[in-house]
Amino acid sequence: MFETLGHFTYRRRRLVLALTGVLVAVGLAWGTGVFGSLANGGFDAPDTEAANAVATIEQNVGRTGTDVIVLYRSSTQTVADPSFRQSVEQHLSGLPSQDVLSTTTYWSTRSPLFVSKDQHSTYAVLTLAGADQEERLATFHRIADQVRTAPSGLDAKVGGEIAVFDEVNTQTEHDIVHAETISTPIVLVLLVVVFGGLVAASLPLFVGALAILGAFVLLRALTAITDVSIFTINIVTMIGLGLAIDYALFIVTRFREELAKGNDVETALTATMSTAGRTVAFSGITVGVAISSLVLFPVMFLRSMAYGGAAAVLVAMAAALTALPALLAVLGHRVNSLRLPFLKPREARAGHGAWYRLAHSVMRRPVRYVLVLVPVLLVLGIPFLQAQLGGVDHRSLPAGATSRTVTETLQSDFAGAGGSDIVVAVRFDSPPSDPSTALAPYLAKLRQVADVENVRVGGYENGVAELVVHTHFTAQELPARDVVHDVRAIAPPGGTQTQVGGETAAVIDLLDVLAGRAPYMAGFIVLVTFVLLFVAFGSFVLPAKALLMNVLSLSAAFGAMVWIFQDGHLSGLLDFTPAGFLDATNPVLLFAVLFGLSMDYEVFLLSRIREEYDRTGDNTQAVALGLQRTGGIITSAALLLIIVVAAFSTSGIVFVKMIGVGLVIAIALDATIVRALLVPATMRLLGRANWWAPAPLARWWQRNGFRETSEAPQGWSRSNSQSSEEELVRR
Repeated sequence: MFETLGHFTYRRRRLVLALTGVLVAVGLAWGTGVFGSLANGGFDAPDTEAANAVATIEQNVGRTGTDVIVLYRSSTQTVADPSFRQSVEQHLSGLPSQDVLSTTTYWSTRSPLFVSKDQHSTYAVLTLAGADQEERLATFHRIADQVRTAPSGLDAKVGGEIAVFDEVNTQTEHDIVHAETISTPIVLVLLVVVFGGLVAASLPLFVGALAILGAFVLLRALTAITDVSIFTINIVTMIGLGLAIDYALFIVTRFREELAKGNDVETALTATMSTAGRTVAFSGITVGVAISSLVLFPVMFLRSMAYGGAAAVLVAMAAALTALPALLAVLGHRVNSLRLPFLKPREARAGHGAWYRLAHSVMRRPVRYVLVLVPVLLVLGIPFLQAQLGGVDHRSLPAGATSRTVTETLQSDFAGAGGSDIVVAVRFDSPPSDPSTALAPYLAKLRQVADVENVRVGGYENGVAELVVHTHFTAQELPARDVVHDVRAIAPPGGTQTQVGGETAAVIDLLDVLAGRAPYMAGFIVLVTFVLLFVAFGSFVLPAKALLMNVLSLSAAFGAMVWIFQDGHLSGLLDFTPAGFLDATNPVLLFAVLFGLSMDYEVFLLSRIREEYDRTGDNTQAVALGLQRTGGIITSAALLLIIVVAAFSTSGIVFVKMIGVGLVIAIALDATIVRALLVPATMRLLGRANWWAPAPLARWWQRNGFRETSEAPQGWSRSNSQSSEEELVRR
C-alpha cells in the first residue's frame, strides 16, 4: 500500500503539487475566514438541571441576564450628586433601544448594592438583544464604542459576561499571532541545525502551513452545521504545526538516508514511504483517535477540540504522505542543497553511536532503571490526588484586562456584590391564585440554608416563578457548591417541580457529566489504541506496555499541573493568577492530546525496533539499533514540538497557558525518561516476550500485518506447532 503510494506520488508529483496549490488557495481565500464563524464559551454541559433551569426561566419569565456591566466612577463627585446621576442616565439613554432591552441602575432600584463603599462609584447592568450568546455578542459589537465612551466628568469601564467573551476572543487572536511569531524563527533555526541545510529545513514548515490551512478549511465547513469554539484555533495551530514538523522530520530524514545508500530518487522515495510513511500513517491514526475521543462529551468546548485536533492531525498526516513526497520527488538530491558549511547534518547512523551506547547501558541494568524511574514518575503524580476542578471565570483573563478589572472592583468595592446567585425555577402544575402565598413555605426553607444571605422572587409568568438565592461565596468557591447541594436537597412545594441553576450549579453539573463520560472516553482510547498497535507490531505485550508507560508520564504531567496552576507555584514566572483549582475541561483535553502525542513517539521508536528485529531476530540488538536510528530524530522532534507548544504558554488566557505548559512537561518527560530509558529497560526485561501474541492472532499478523519490511524475523517463527505459552518464556 505505502510502496504504491510512493510510486504514485513520484510519477504524479506535478498533479499532487497542483492540487496542493489549490488547497493553499482555498485555505488563504476562504479557510482563514473561520475566525469570524467560531462560537464563544461552550464550557457548560447542556441538558443538565442547571441548563434546564435557566432555559425554563428565560422561556417563561423572561431573560434578565447581566450581559454587560458599565462601571462609572468620579474622583470628585459621589453617587448622591445630581450631576453624577445626570451623566450616567444621559450616557445610557443614548444607547439604541433595539440593542439594549433594559438597564438597571442605582436610581432605578435604589438598592445600596449599586453604590461603592466610598460612594464615588456605581454601575449599570445592561441586558442585550439576542436569542443566544452569539447574537448578544454581535449586539455588543454594534454598541461597544458608544458604551466605552465615558460620559463627561466620569470614568467608565465595561465588564460583564459578554464583555469578557469579547475580550477573550481578542486575546486569543493576539496570542496565536504572538505564539507563531515566537516559535517560527526558533523552529526554523533548529531545523537548519538538524538538517544542516536550508532546503531540507524548510520542508517541515511547508507541511505545517498546509496542516493549518487545511484544518481551517475543514473547520469553516464544519461551522455551517454545528458550533465550534473560538479556542479550537489554538489546538489547530499547536497540534497542526507540531505534528506536521514531526512527520516531515521523519520522512525527510529517511529519504536522505535512502539517497545516501546510492538509490535513485524513485527507489528512495518508495523505500521512505514503505517505512517512515507507514509509521506516519499509524501515528496519525493513533493520535487522531485519541483526540477524537473528546467528541464523546456533550460539552461544546471539548467537542470543538475534537473537531479541531482531528482535522489538524488528518491534514498534517495527509500532507506528509502526499504533498511532501511529491515535493521530494521534484527536489531529488537537491533536498541537500543550500547546506551551510559550518553545520554538519545530523545522521541517524547504524553504528555504535551515543544512542546505541545509551541503550546498551540501560539494558545492562534494566531492573535498576525501572525501580528508580517508575517511583519518580509516581511521586511526580502525587499532587494530582489533591486536584480540585472548577469552571472558567474572569481570572482566565490576564491581570489588567478591563472586564476582569470590573469584576474585581465589584467584588472589592461594593458590599454584597462579591457573592453569587443561585436561581431556582419553580413550575406549578396548576397556576395558583396567589403565587406568593404558595411559595412562602418554600422561601422560608431556602432562607434557613446555611450561608444563604437572602432570597427573593425574581419574577412570575406562565405558571413559572424565578427565585434568586444569594450567598456571599463567589460562584467558583468550593463552599458555594455545598449551598447548591443544600438548596437542591429541599423538597419542592406540593404541586410543583423545581430546577436549580446558576454558575455554581452549572459547574457541579459539568463535573458530573465529565465524570460520567470519562470512563467511556478512556475505554475507547485504550481499546482502539491497543488494536492499532497490535496491527502495527503484531504484539499483545507492546501495546499493554505502551499504555502503562503513558499512564505513568500522564500522571506525572498532571501532578505538575496541580502543583503549578492549582497551588500557584511559578505563577509569577508564568504570569497568571492561581484560582485554587484547575479548569474542569483541561485534564480531559490534556489526557486525549497527551495520550495521542505519547503514542506518536512510541510508534516511531517501536517501528524502527520492529524493523531491526525482523532483520536480526535479536531483541537486545534491535532495541539498541532502533534507539540509535530514532533517538536523535525523536529528541529533535520533541524539542521542536516543545518550542511550538511552549509559545502558547505565553498566552494571556490561563486555560490556554495550562494546555501549553502541560504539553511541554509531558512531552519532555515522554521523550527523555520514558522513550530513552524506560522503554529500553522494559523491553530488555521482557525479551522475546515483547513480540508475543496469542498464536491464532500471531499467525494472522504474519500473513496480514503491516510490517516495515517484507522479511520474516530471523531466528524466530510462529509456527502452528509452537504454543503461545512457549513463546512467552523465550528470551
